[in-house]
Amino acid sequence: MLGIDRTAARYTWTAAVVLLLLVLIYQLRSTLFVFTLAVLFAYLLSPAVDLLDRALPTRARTLALALVYIVFVGVVVLAVTQIGSRVVDQAHALAGKFPAMIAAWQKQSVPSPDAANSLQAEILNNMRAGITQKTNELIGALPDAGLKFLSAASNIIYVVIVPVLAFFFLKDGEEIRSHILDLADRSPFTRGMLDGLMEDIHSLLAKYMRALVVLSLSTFTAYGTFFTIMGVPYGVLLAVLAMVLEFIPMIGPLAAAAVILIVAAVAGEHLLAVLIFIIAFRMFQDYVLSPHVMGQGVQLHPLLVLFGVFGGAELAGVAGSFLSVPVLAMARILYLRMRRQRIAR
Repeated sequence: MLGIDRTAARYTWTAAVVLLLLVLIYQLRSTLFVFTLAVLFAYLLSPAVDLLDRALPTRARTLALALVYIVFVGVVVLAVTQIGSRVVDQAHALAGKFPAMIAAWQKQSVPSPDAANSLQAEILNNMRAGITQKTNELIGALPDAGLKFLSAASNIIYVVIVPVLAFFFLKDGEEIRSHILDLADRSPFTRGMLDGLMEDIHSLLAKYMRALVVLSLSTFTAYGTFFTIMGVPYGVLLAVLAMVLEFIPMIGPLAAAAVILIVAAVAGEHLLAVLIFIIAFRMFQDYVLSPHVMGQGVQLHPLLVLFGVFGGAELAGVAGSFLSVPVLAMARILYLRMRRQRIAR
């Protein structure tokens, strides 16, 4: 009657609702990130909870959850007491000695260039100048990093909140899934598609968290063992750094390798051996172990991973880089599921 096309009005309303939802998600990004970490933490513990739940004669999932949490806290306390103290000591030692090590490294004499060694001396000088510049920039950025760390320390409560939220996800996961299915259309097609999509995402996140844990532990074990055998200075600290950065796809391992090589070069200890080890280990990790533990559903093209890591970093910093791979993998699953359903129809 008023000359308003109903189809156009419906599309406009849908676009407005979607835009409002995206704005709301952006405004709540910090809270959503905490809940996302809780979901991933729940997937980290879910295999142990399911195994213990099946083993208990009473089939009490709450009891299985409590036992798994007690064991997890015990493992964390043991790791902190046995490894954390050494990491802190080595970090303090490196922070105290690093400026003097840099100064001594800069003053090292370069062989006088002749016809045979001129190119080698020039390359060595360029490498030394580049590393010195980057190291000075790193040292200059330490005060700002310290302020950011103090600011993040005020959010230490999240260390408690995430396991609590994960407890409820583990306890009531099936009930939450059934409620989501009840919100869908009653038609078998829509309900079946949503059920299959949630099952695919469930399998994806389980594989992804299992892979992250296996890859990070293998990194710590390999680096720690090699550094201990070779007597590399600050070996435990460097191994823990490599393990933590393993959680950031592609960029994290490269950053860890760069830091380890810089420390080895400045300390003047086993630089060539460390370089060969890092290359050999990355080839094994990236081309043998990672494809095996990730599975076909998690594997993404390297270009897509790089795009996701850089795009996620621009949108949400380190959190965006960490979540880029599972988000892209879930988008791939959604696309394949919709395409499969369209072909089936």
